[in-house]
Amino acid sequence: MTRGILLALLGLSLAGCQIIEPRYPAGQSERVEVIERGTEAPGETERAERPSSDGRVARQVAFPADEYAALEKRGSAAISGRLTIGGRPMAGRPVAVAPVTTYSAEAAEQALAGRAVAPADPRARAYTHTTRTDADGRFRLNGLPAGEFYVSSSAEDPVSGETRVIIQQVSLGNGQTRRLELSR
Repeated sequence: MTRGILLALLGLSLAGCQIIEPRYPAGQSERVEVIERGTEAPGETERAERPSSDGRVARQVAFPADEYAALEKRGSAAISGRLTIGGRPMAGRPVAVAPVTTYSAEAAEQALAGRAVAPADPRARAYTHTTRTDADGRFRLNGLPAGEFYVSSSAEDPVSGETRVIIQQVSLGNGQTRRLELSR
């Protein structure tokens, strides 16, 4: 189970993410999707994707070098928040902030469906920011550029023992600080 969590976070932290539409409907500032491991994401249909011998799904989207080259790596924005499952803080869990791209969308979609994708292209790492939660489940990332991002983490539900993947899509402006609750 821990391996699955690590694979899902590795895929997201190395890839970034995009679901379909990076903008939010009027009046909505963020998007939250929580999918139980092994269930399908909303609107997802069965695909012919087959896991490799290590259990990872092969990537269908090639690394878009031009798309990433247009992105900033650093900036003046920040994200802070808290990760909780069932109202309990999740300590020592990785949190990744990755830009919304066509490449990262694939990793997010697969993670939400409970599947890990093949390792991301190493060039994506320069655009992904990571940290860990403290003893109270709190996290903070500074130096983020403006743009559309996925903020993701996962943890084991202390009651059911199931892995919960949480991904929020957020917009950041220059110098903006966003506060998020990653919770399930």
